[in-house]
Amino acid sequence: MALETSSGRPTPPIAFGSNAPVRARLDARRVAVSDAIVGRLRDVCSEVTTDPGVVAESSRDWWPIAMVWALDNEVAGLADVVCRPTSPGEVAEVLAVCNDAGIPVTAAGGRSGVLGSSVPLHGGVVLDMCGMAGIVSVDTTSMVLDVRAGTFGDQLEDELGREYDVTVGHWPQSMGLATVGGWIACRGAGQLSTRYGKIEDIVVGLDVVLADGRQIRTGGYPRQAVGPDLNQIFIGSEGTLGIVTSARLRLHPKPARDVRTAWAFHDVPTALDVMRRVLQRGATPAVLRLYDAVESARSYHTTGDTCVFLAMDEGDPAIVTAMIGVVEDECSSAGADRLDDSLVDHWLEHRNDVSALQELISGGLVVDTMEISAPWAALPRIYEATVAAIGGVTGTLSVSAHQSHSYVDGGCLYFTFAGKVAPDDRTTYHQAVWDAGVAAILANGGSLSHHHGVGLHRGKYVRDALGGALDVVVALKSALDPRGILNPGKLGLPDPFSMPAGS
Repeated sequence: MALETSSGRPTPPIAFGSNAPVRARLDARRVAVSDAIVGRLRDVCSEVTTDPGVVAESSRDWWPIAMVWALDNEVAGLADVVCRPTSPGEVAEVLAVCNDAGIPVTAAGGRSGVLGSSVPLHGGVVLDMCGMAGIVSVDTTSMVLDVRAGTFGDQLEDELGREYDVTVGHWPQSMGLATVGGWIACRGAGQLSTRYGKIEDIVVGLDVVLADGRQIRTGGYPRQAVGPDLNQIFIGSEGTLGIVTSARLRLHPKPARDVRTAWAFHDVPTALDVMRRVLQRGATPAVLRLYDAVESARSYHTTGDTCVFLAMDEGDPAIVTAMIGVVEDECSSAGADRLDDSLVDHWLEHRNDVSALQELISGGLVVDTMEISAPWAALPRIYEATVAAIGGVTGTLSVSAHQSHSYVDGGCLYFTFAGKVAPDDRTTYHQAVWDAGVAAILANGGSLSHHHGVGLHRGKYVRDALGGALDVVVALKSALDPRGILNPGKLGLPDPFSMPAGS
């Protein structure tokens, strides 16, 4: 699949409303960085800037409600300084300076996150990792890649395909917007995850810098049994426990063949059950996607109760034929109607297009998504309850869902909503939808997140989702970052910069 590769820099989510100075919207304590500390940072880091335009742009991500705020020249939080290191040693030096001075540090890559994970809530330093990009090495015998954290996904896949005839297989919608470090930080999933796994399945080992500047190396061996898997401590930690500077990732041969098939079901539960049976028969096609009737009509121009089901597999021809054979067998047995396989082509052509989000928000709508995972037994009731809960919030114009990732034990439902309220009520409406949706999801047996992570926005729900297990994460945070400088305010963790002095 040919891609038009990105520039290697973050893509702004939406234009600010004017050329006026950008302000911080959230009422959080802001930590200023003194001229003396800026000088120390310049002594240890290749690029350090306090330019207001660069700082404002570096202080935001693709969080949809913050895109609404941007129209009023606001960001959630505003940094004082942006540091752009070019080596792990520079990352270590910057963290050592900030840890010594008690200054918060927020790591950022492509800033494609949609939950405020890379927002510098308390100001301080944004650590822009995009200066640490590129492939370190490719081992085509062991099929392991060593790559720097600031590498953008589309550029990585382009080089791997051209130079080595291999793929990582991690293809998120944000392929041209996100970096390897961002994939790892938020425990991301690519659209071909049923074949290649989520990022936690792909990571072999990590290089990490801790809050005080110490550098460590984790993993690196096939299925080693030397205590807990330290990779998994940092995957999904969103820069709160350490900063990933490079990663070893599993590779696969560039696929020799792909096969596509499309079907129509007349209700979501039946189609979900077909997906379950496909996986539990042992088939793992790269793509299994199900759209409810609302999304099918919007994306594929269907009518009535048609729910579009797409499947694709890629790889060794013999395996691909077997995988799609299982899908077609289960669809036929369930009474599904065959659709034109070109619907899969349509999805592939448009799957990385995120332009509609900016257009809808600029037009006055509030638009967002929430993706969750759950066991197969819970997915049908979660779908019904969550659609009803979000649809019941005053102002909601549309709510829909699709299933985008499937596993032997369950899958990922991805809800999308749009609402129209008075301009001053947009933030309140957005929060009301999230409160209603999350309550329905958790009450019916779903997880809080499948691949977007927690960030700032989901933090209030983490205790409900994890219960006492959150205390284990808090203990890890206290041990690895005792001064709490790494991305404070995220993951629902205690925030020392929001606490009264001496507490």
